[in-house]
Amino acid sequence: MSGGFSLPAWRHTILAAFALLALLALSGCSSLLWGTQQAPIVEATVMPVEAASAPVAASAPEPVETETAEPEQPKKPKKPVVKPHKVEPPPPVVAAPPPPPPPPPLIVLRTIERNDAHTLLDSEVQKPDGKVVGRAIDMIADASGKPREVVVNLQGFLGVGDRKVNFAWNAFRFTPTAKAAPITLNPSATPVNPAKANAAMQLPVIDATVERSNGAKVGRVIDVLIDANAQPQAVVLDVNGMVSTERRTIAANWSALRFVAKDKELHPQIDLSDAQINATPPYANDKPIRAVSPAPPAPPAQPAPAAAAAPASGPTATAASNARAVR
Repeated sequence: MSGGFSLPAWRHTILAAFALLALLALSGCSSLLWGTQQAPIVEATVMPVEAASAPVAASAPEPVETETAEPEQPKKPKKPVVKPHKVEPPPPVVAAPPPPPPPPPLIVLRTIERNDAHTLLDSEVQKPDGKVVGRAIDMIADASGKPREVVVNLQGFLGVGDRKVNFAWNAFRFTPTAKAAPITLNPSATPVNPAKANAAMQLPVIDATVERSNGAKVGRVIDVLIDANAQPQAVVLDVNGMVSTERRTIAANWSALRFVAKDKELHPQIDLSDAQINATPPYANDKPIRAVSPAPPAPPAQPAPAAAAAPASGPTATAASNARAVR
Protein backbone atom coordinates (compact mmCIF):
# COMPACT_ATOMS: atom_id res chain seq x y z
CA MET A 1 0.00 0.00 0.00
CA SER A 2 1.14 3.40 -0.76
CA GLY A 3 0.61 6.54 1.11
CA GLY A 4 0.01 4.82 4.48
CA PHE A 5 1.31 2.57 7.10
CA SER A 6 1.60 -1.12 6.18
CA LEU A 7 -0.23 -3.52 8.55
CA PRO A 8 1.54 -6.59 9.72
CA ALA A 9 0.43 -9.84 8.18
CA TRP A 10 -0.88 -11.39 11.42
CA ARG A 11 -3.33 -8.59 11.82
CA HIS A 12 -4.83 -9.39 8.44
CA THR A 13 -5.33 -12.93 9.58
CA ILE A 14 -7.21 -11.87 12.71
CA LEU A 15 -9.44 -9.49 10.77
CA ALA A 16 -10.29 -12.22 8.32
CA ALA A 17 -11.22 -14.55 11.12
CA PHE A 18 -13.50 -11.93 12.70
CA ALA A 19 -15.14 -11.35 9.34
CA LEU A 20 -15.77 -15.06 8.89
CA LEU A 21 -17.30 -15.33 12.28
CA ALA A 22 -19.56 -12.35 11.58
CA LEU A 23 -20.74 -13.97 8.33
CA LEU A 24 -21.54 -17.21 10.16
CA ALA A 25 -23.47 -15.32 12.81
CA LEU A 26 -25.45 -13.42 10.21
CA SER A 27 -26.30 -16.55 8.32
CA GLY A 28 -27.58 -18.24 11.53
CA CYS A 29 -29.81 -15.33 12.38
CA SER A 30 -31.30 -15.17 8.93
CA SER A 31 -32.11 -18.86 9.01
CA LEU A 32 -33.83 -18.37 12.31
CA LEU A 33 -35.82 -15.44 10.95
CA TRP A 34 -36.87 -17.16 7.80
CA GLY A 35 -37.70 -20.37 9.63
CA THR A 36 -40.73 -18.76 11.46
CA GLN A 37 -43.92 -18.48 9.40
CA GLN A 38 -45.18 -14.96 9.25
CA ALA A 39 -48.94 -14.28 9.44
CA PRO A 40 -50.50 -13.30 6.10
CA ILE A 41 -51.25 -9.66 5.70
CA VAL A 42 -54.96 -9.03 5.01
CA GLU A 43 -56.06 -5.78 3.64
CA ALA A 44 -58.85 -4.22 5.68
CA THR A 45 -62.01 -3.48 3.73
CA VAL A 46 -64.47 -0.92 4.95
CA MET A 47 -68.03 -2.31 5.36
CA PRO A 48 -70.88 0.00 4.54
CA VAL A 49 -72.89 1.03 7.65
CA GLU A 50 -76.65 0.68 7.28
CA ALA A 51 -78.89 3.47 8.50
CA ALA A 52 -80.50 2.91 11.96
CA SER A 53 -84.03 1.69 11.62
CA ALA A 54 -86.98 2.86 13.75
CA PRO A 55 -87.38 1.16 17.14
CA VAL A 56 -89.66 -1.82 17.13
CA ALA A 57 -92.52 -1.61 19.65
CA ALA A 58 -92.43 -4.31 22.28
CA SER A 59 -95.21 -6.77 21.83
CA ALA A 60 -97.56 -7.47 24.75
CA PRO A 61 -96.91 -10.72 26.55
CA GLU A 62 -99.24 -13.45 25.60
CA PRO A 63 -101.70 -14.36 28.36
CA VAL A 64 -100.83 -17.47 30.18
CA GLU A 65 -103.70 -19.71 30.96
CA THR A 66 -103.81 -20.69 34.65
CA GLU A 67 -105.98 -23.29 36.23
CA THR A 68 -108.34 -21.99 38.94
CA ALA A 69 -107.22 -23.48 42.26
CA GLU A 70 -109.96 -24.83 44.43
CA PRO A 71 -110.04 -23.44 48.00
CA GLU A 72 -108.44 -25.77 50.46
CA GLN A 73 -110.78 -27.38 52.88
CA PRO A 74 -109.90 -26.57 56.54
CA LYS A 75 -108.31 -29.47 58.20
CA LYS A 76 -110.17 -30.88 61.09
CA PRO A 77 -108.19 -30.57 64.32
CA LYS A 78 -106.98 -33.83 65.50
CA LYS A 79 -108.47 -34.93 68.77
CA PRO A 80 -105.69 -35.05 71.31
CA VAL A 81 -105.03 -38.45 72.57
CA VAL A 82 -104.78 -38.44 76.33
CA LYS A 83 -102.95 -41.35 77.63
CA PRO A 84 -104.28 -42.48 80.96
CA HIS A 85 -101.73 -42.12 83.65
CA LYS A 86 -101.69 -43.18 87.19
CA VAL A 87 -102.42 -40.34 89.59
CA GLU A 88 -100.51 -40.56 92.79
CA PRO A 89 -102.69 -39.62 95.76
CA PRO A 90 -101.42 -36.58 97.69
CA PRO A 91 -100.04 -37.22 101.12
CA PRO A 92 -102.64 -37.03 103.87
CA VAL A 93 -103.07 -33.57 105.38
CA VAL A 94 -102.17 -33.57 109.02
CA ALA A 95 -103.82 -30.70 110.84
CA ALA A 96 -101.52 -28.79 113.15
CA PRO A 97 -102.55 -29.03 116.77
CA PRO A 98 -104.40 -25.93 117.95
CA PRO A 99 -102.41 -23.51 120.08
CA PRO A 100 -102.92 -23.95 123.79
CA PRO A 101 -105.61 -21.67 125.18
CA PRO A 102 -104.41 -18.71 127.21
CA PRO A 103 -104.40 -19.29 130.94
CA PRO A 104 -107.65 -18.26 132.57
CA PRO A 105 -107.55 -15.05 134.60
CA LEU A 106 -106.90 -15.50 138.27
CA ILE A 107 -109.39 -12.87 139.43
CA VAL A 108 -111.86 -10.37 138.01
CA LEU A 109 -111.69 -6.79 139.30
CA ARG A 110 -114.36 -4.12 139.03
CA THR A 111 -113.58 -0.47 139.71
CA ILE A 112 -116.10 1.51 141.77
CA GLU A 113 -115.63 5.25 141.97
CA ARG A 114 -115.77 6.86 145.36
CA ASN A 115 -118.63 9.12 144.29
CA ASP A 116 -120.72 6.11 143.27
CA ALA A 117 -120.77 4.31 146.62
CA HIS A 118 -120.47 5.15 150.30
CA THR A 119 -119.58 3.12 153.33
CA LEU A 120 -122.44 2.10 155.61
CA LEU A 121 -120.72 1.59 158.94
CA ASP A 122 -120.65 4.70 161.14
CA SER A 123 -122.28 6.86 158.46
CA GLU A 124 -124.45 9.60 159.95
CA VAL A 125 -128.19 9.25 159.68
CA GLN A 126 -130.24 12.42 159.50
CA LYS A 127 -133.83 13.47 159.21
CA PRO A 128 -135.08 15.31 156.12
CA ASP A 129 -134.54 18.62 157.95
CA GLY A 130 -130.83 17.82 158.28
CA LYS A 131 -130.85 16.94 161.99
CA VAL A 132 -128.54 14.00 162.70
CA VAL A 133 -130.31 11.35 164.79
CA GLY A 134 -127.72 8.58 164.88
CA ARG A 135 -125.26 6.41 163.00
CA ALA A 136 -125.68 3.24 160.94
CA ILE A 137 -123.95 0.29 162.57
CA ASP A 138 -125.20 -2.75 160.64
CA MET A 139 -127.41 -4.08 157.86
CA ILE A 140 -129.57 -7.19 157.72
CA ALA A 141 -129.68 -9.35 154.54
CA ASP A 142 -131.83 -12.33 153.69
CA ALA A 143 -130.84 -15.63 152.08
CA SER A 144 -131.00 -14.13 148.56
CA GLY A 145 -128.56 -11.37 149.51
CA LYS A 146 -131.18 -8.67 149.43
CA PRO A 147 -130.85 -6.00 152.17
CA ARG A 148 -133.81 -5.93 154.53
CA GLU A 149 -132.98 -3.60 157.41
CA VAL A 150 -130.53 -1.04 158.70
CA VAL A 151 -129.50 -1.03 162.34
CA VAL A 152 -129.17 2.55 163.61
CA ASN A 153 -127.62 3.61 166.88
CA LEU A 154 -129.96 6.40 167.90
CA GLN A 155 -128.13 8.90 170.07
CA GLY A 156 -129.48 10.21 173.34
CA PHE A 157 -128.59 13.38 175.16
CA LEU A 158 -124.80 13.69 175.55
CA GLY A 159 -124.44 10.04 174.70
CA VAL A 160 -126.82 8.94 177.40
CA GLY A 161 -129.72 6.79 176.35
CA ASP A 162 -128.26 5.54 173.07
CA ARG A 163 -130.12 2.56 171.71
CA LYS A 164 -129.99 0.29 168.68
CA VAL A 165 -133.06 0.37 166.49
CA ASN A 166 -133.84 -1.62 163.33
CA PHE A 167 -135.53 0.19 160.47
CA ALA A 168 -136.74 -1.22 157.19
CA TRP A 169 -134.30 -0.78 154.33
CA ASN A 170 -136.76 1.15 152.20
CA ALA A 171 -137.09 3.78 154.98
CA PHE A 172 -133.73 5.28 154.01
CA ARG A 173 -132.37 7.37 151.15
CA PHE A 174 -128.69 7.09 150.32
CA THR A 175 -126.66 9.98 148.91
CA PRO A 176 -123.02 8.90 148.44
CA THR A 177 -121.91 12.35 147.25
CA ALA A 178 -123.39 14.26 150.18
CA LYS A 179 -120.84 16.17 152.22
CA ALA A 180 -123.08 15.95 155.28
CA ALA A 181 -124.93 12.83 156.42
CA PRO A 182 -125.10 10.37 153.47
CA ILE A 183 -128.17 8.55 154.87
CA THR A 184 -131.56 10.19 155.35
CA LEU A 185 -134.29 8.53 157.40
CA ASN A 186 -137.91 8.90 156.45
CA PRO A 187 -139.67 10.66 159.34
CA SER A 188 -142.61 8.29 159.09
CA ALA A 189 -140.42 5.21 159.49
CA THR A 190 -141.15 2.95 162.44
CA PRO A 191 -138.79 0.48 164.12
CA VAL A 192 -138.86 -3.18 163.16
CA ASN A 193 -139.05 -6.00 165.74
CA PRO A 194 -135.59 -7.69 165.62
CA ALA A 195 -136.96 -10.94 166.99
CA LYS A 196 -139.13 -11.32 163.88
CA ALA A 197 -136.09 -10.64 161.66
CA ASN A 198 -134.03 -13.38 163.26
CA ALA A 199 -136.88 -15.82 162.85
CA ALA A 200 -136.95 -15.15 159.09
CA MET A 201 -133.35 -16.42 158.60
CA GLN A 202 -131.74 -13.05 158.15
CA LEU A 203 -128.09 -12.24 158.71
CA PRO A 204 -126.38 -9.24 160.32
CA VAL A 205 -123.61 -8.56 157.80
CA ILE A 206 -121.12 -6.46 159.81
CA ASP A 207 -118.60 -8.69 161.65
CA ALA A 208 -119.85 -11.79 159.81
CA THR A 209 -117.14 -14.31 158.84
CA VAL A 210 -116.97 -15.09 155.15
CA GLU A 211 -115.99 -18.66 154.35
CA ARG A 212 -115.19 -20.80 151.35
CA SER A 213 -117.49 -23.63 150.37
CA ASN A 214 -115.15 -26.08 152.17
CA GLY A 215 -115.48 -24.13 155.42
CA ALA A 216 -112.07 -22.40 155.31
CA LYS A 217 -112.18 -18.79 156.46
CA VAL A 218 -111.58 -15.98 154.00
CA GLY A 219 -112.10 -12.83 156.07
CA ARG A 220 -114.35 -10.77 158.27
CA VAL A 221 -116.82 -8.17 156.96
CA ILE A 222 -115.92 -4.74 158.33
CA ASP A 223 -118.06 -2.56 156.04
CA VAL A 224 -120.59 -2.47 153.18
CA LEU A 225 -120.55 -0.06 150.22
CA ILE A 226 -123.99 1.31 149.18
CA ASP A 227 -124.77 3.24 145.98
CA ALA A 228 -127.33 5.99 145.34
CA ASN A 229 -129.98 3.40 144.39
CA ALA A 230 -129.76 1.84 147.87
CA GLN A 231 -128.05 -1.25 146.42
CA PRO A 232 -125.02 -2.82 148.11
CA GLN A 233 -122.08 -3.00 145.71
CA ALA A 234 -119.27 -4.56 147.73
CA VAL A 235 -118.14 -5.64 151.17
CA VAL A 236 -114.84 -4.76 152.78
CA LEU A 237 -113.08 -7.83 154.18
CA ASP A 238 -110.39 -7.94 156.80
CA VAL A 239 -108.14 -10.82 155.72
CA ASN A 240 -105.64 -10.33 158.53
CA GLY A 241 -104.38 -13.68 159.75
CA MET A 242 -106.29 -15.59 157.09
CA VAL A 243 -103.70 -15.77 154.33
CA SER A 244 -100.98 -13.41 155.57
CA THR A 245 -99.70 -11.96 158.80
CA GLU A 246 -99.90 -8.32 157.65
CA ARG A 247 -102.87 -6.08 158.27
CA ARG A 248 -104.74 -6.07 155.01
CA THR A 249 -108.25 -5.37 153.75
CA ILE A 250 -109.77 -6.04 150.34
CA ALA A 251 -113.09 -5.26 148.65
CA ALA A 252 -115.22 -8.11 147.28
CA ASN A 253 -118.20 -7.73 144.97
CA TRP A 254 -121.52 -8.15 146.69
CA SER A 255 -122.72 -10.26 143.76
CA ALA A 256 -119.90 -12.73 144.42
CA LEU A 257 -121.28 -13.55 147.88
CA ARG A 258 -123.58 -16.47 148.58
CA PHE A 259 -125.68 -16.83 151.70
CA VAL A 260 -125.96 -20.48 152.71
CA ALA A 261 -128.13 -21.79 155.52
CA LYS A 262 -126.19 -23.98 157.90
CA ASP A 263 -127.19 -24.98 161.44
CA LYS A 264 -130.28 -22.79 161.07
CA GLU A 265 -128.14 -19.74 160.39
CA LEU A 266 -127.00 -17.90 157.27
CA HIS A 267 -123.32 -17.99 156.43
CA PRO A 268 -121.80 -15.76 153.74
CA GLN A 269 -119.50 -17.58 151.37
CA ILE A 270 -117.12 -16.59 148.57
CA ASP A 271 -114.72 -18.88 146.72
CA LEU A 272 -111.47 -16.92 146.86
CA SER A 273 -108.27 -18.90 147.13
CA ASP A 274 -105.18 -17.66 148.94
CA ALA A 275 -103.53 -16.81 145.61
CA GLN A 276 -106.58 -14.83 144.51
CA ILE A 277 -106.70 -12.92 147.77
CA ASN A 278 -103.00 -12.07 147.49
CA ALA A 279 -103.56 -10.91 143.88
CA THR A 280 -106.33 -8.51 144.95
CA PRO A 281 -105.22 -4.89 145.44
CA PRO A 282 -105.73 -3.60 148.98
CA TYR A 283 -108.68 -1.46 149.89
CA ALA A 284 -107.88 2.17 150.72
CA ASN A 285 -110.17 5.05 151.67
CA ASP A 286 -108.42 7.54 149.39
CA LYS A 287 -108.23 5.37 146.26
CA PRO A 288 -110.79 3.96 143.80
CA ILE A 289 -112.44 0.77 144.98
CA ARG A 290 -111.22 -2.39 143.20
CA ALA A 291 -113.78 -5.06 144.02
CA VAL A 292 -112.73 -8.65 143.37
CA SER A 293 -114.70 -11.64 142.14
CA PRO A 294 -113.48 -15.18 141.57
CA ALA A 295 -112.54 -15.81 137.96
CA PRO A 296 -115.16 -17.79 136.04
CA PRO A 297 -114.22 -21.40 135.38
CA ALA A 298 -112.29 -22.05 132.20
CA PRO A 299 -114.44 -23.34 129.33
CA PRO A 300 -113.99 -27.01 128.50
CA ALA A 301 -111.27 -27.72 125.98
CA GLN A 302 -112.61 -27.98 122.46
CA PRO A 303 -111.80 -31.24 120.66
CA ALA A 304 -109.11 -30.93 118.04
CA PRO A 305 -110.55 -30.65 114.51
CA ALA A 306 -110.36 -33.91 112.60
CA ALA A 307 -107.66 -34.07 109.96
CA ALA A 308 -108.83 -33.51 106.42
CA ALA A 309 -109.76 -36.84 104.85
CA ALA A 310 -107.15 -37.99 102.37
CA PRO A 311 -108.46 -38.77 98.87
CA ALA A 312 -109.17 -42.43 98.24
CA SER A 313 -106.43 -44.41 96.59
CA GLY A 314 -106.44 -47.65 94.65
CA PRO A 315 -108.04 -48.82 91.41
CA THR A 316 -111.29 -46.95 92.00
CA ALA A 317 -109.56 -43.61 92.51
CA THR A 318 -107.29 -44.19 89.51
CA ALA A 319 -110.24 -45.02 87.23
CA ALA A 320 -112.12 -41.94 88.39
CA SER A 321 -109.14 -39.69 87.76
CA ASN A 322 -108.61 -41.19 84.31
CA ALA A 323 -112.25 -40.60 83.45
CA ARG A 324 -111.92 -36.95 84.42
CA ALA A 325 -108.74 -36.64 82.32
CA VAL A 326 -110.45 -38.07 79.18
CA ARG A 327 -113.30 -35.61 79.54
